Amino acid sequence: MHSIGYRANSLLTLAVTILAFLCIFASFSDTLSRPNPTVDIKVVSFDGFMKSKDGDDGVSMTLKVEANLSSLFTWNTKQVFAFVAAEYETPQNSVNQISVWDHIIESKKDADIQVTFRNKYPIFDQGSNLRGTEFNLTLHWHVMPKTGMMFTGLSIIPGHRFPDKYI
Repeated sequence: MHSIGYRANSLLTLAVTILAFLCIFASFSDTLSRPNPTVDIKVVSFDGFMKSKDGDDGVSMTLKVEANLSSLFTWNTKQVFAFVAAEYETPQNSVNQISVWDHIIESKKDADIQVTFRNKYPIFDQGSNLRGTEFNLTLHWHVMPKTGMMFTGLSIIPGHRFPDKYI
C-alpha cells in the first residue's frame, strides 16, 4: 500500500499542475481581448512659463484628461498604471519625454477618468528651447495582470505648442 507521504505528494503535484494550467489559460485568454480605450487630452491654460537662473525653461500648465480605459480590464487584470507625458524635440535631443501626471487604476469602475489638473511634475528643459516648440501629449498605460505578461499601450494627442513668450 502507499504511504501517507506518497499520497500527499501525489495530491500536491496534481494541485500544482492544475494551478499551472489555469495560470497559462488565464494568460492566454488576455491575448484574445482587443481593448479600445478612448482618450482626449487638452491644454486648458499655461499657468507659468519662465526662464530659470541657469537658463533652463520651466513650464506649468493645466490639463484636462478624459479617458475611458475600462476596455483594458479583463477578468485577469489586477491594475492599470496610466501616465500622461509631454513629448517634444529640441536641437540638443531628438526625444524629450516628461511625465506630467500618473494614476493607478485598480478596478473597471474607476477606469473612466475625467480630471482637470495642474501638471503634477514640473516641466524643465535644459536650455531655452521650449519657446514656440510643438509638443504631443501622450497617455501611456501599463496593464498588470494577475498572472502572465504585462502589456502596454499609448494614445498620442498631437498639435500642442508651448507659448512664444515667457509669462
